[in-house]
Amino acid sequence: MKSVASPPPCHLTFASSLSPPRFYPQNPRFRVLCSPPHQSQSKMGITESDSRPTNYRPGILDDLFLNLFRNRMVHEVGWDSEKPGYDGLIEVANHLMMRRSNPETKEAAVRILRALFPPFLLELYRMLIAPLQGGKVAAMMVARVTALSCQWLMGPCAVNNVDLLDGSSLRSGVFVERCKYLEESKCVGICINTCKLPTQTFFKDYMGVPLLMEPNFSDYSCQFKFGVLPPRPEDDVALKEPCLEICPNARRRREFAGSVDAMQCPKA
Repeated sequence: MKSVASPPPCHLTFASSLSPPRFYPQNPRFRVLCSPPHQSQSKMGITESDSRPTNYRPGILDDLFLNLFRNRMVHEVGWDSEKPGYDGLIEVANHLMMRRSNPETKEAAVRILRALFPPFLLELYRMLIAPLQGGKVAAMMVARVTALSCQWLMGPCAVNNVDLLDGSSLRSGVFVERCKYLEESKCVGICINTCKLPTQTFFKDYMGVPLLMEPNFSDYSCQFKFGVLPPRPEDDVALKEPCLEICPNARRRREFAGSVDAMQCPKA
């Protein structure tokens, strides 16, 4: 009778230090980690792995979110575009800004954001969740919800660490690799008045969470910093940005004016 060779022994190796388990779902849309790896941080508090957004595959909920957001915007504007989908949304956003002053546009955009939530939910969050641990719990929670639910609007994004004013670091940031809303609108003014300023106001005033948004108009990325207060308007560099080169209105102004002043976005 032939002898059967026994398989090589199996060795199980355990890490010397215990670390919290991390969950990797199969669906890349939900691959948001709650415990970051120990890596060195850059000046912005973003690690190398943090700043690499996950691949995003549009799902059935994207159409639901898009239609809901667009319906709220159409109700506020009183006009709708004939274009379907995201292209129509951008036209409505442009209509919202062009028919109002900058402060009026910001106030209208805040109303749109408020209309997306039941009023009692915002109030309960501000009263019960926002005060926990000096606001850190609320900041981390909204960062994760933003990364999970807003990629249909902004494109691929990932939760990352941000530096707080007290010198500590908190996983309450969201890095948007290339903002679809900015790229499709091609307008600094739309970014500032229908997104950055009203979103900062909405989270601070109605959810009790300070927020600083730092759009990069060179590569169209954007850094959300929940738990960080925005600077005064006169100190916010984003509000001093010139028009984008791809802005059709800016090209027309440069052709007629032929001056450097024509580069400044009149709606920023």
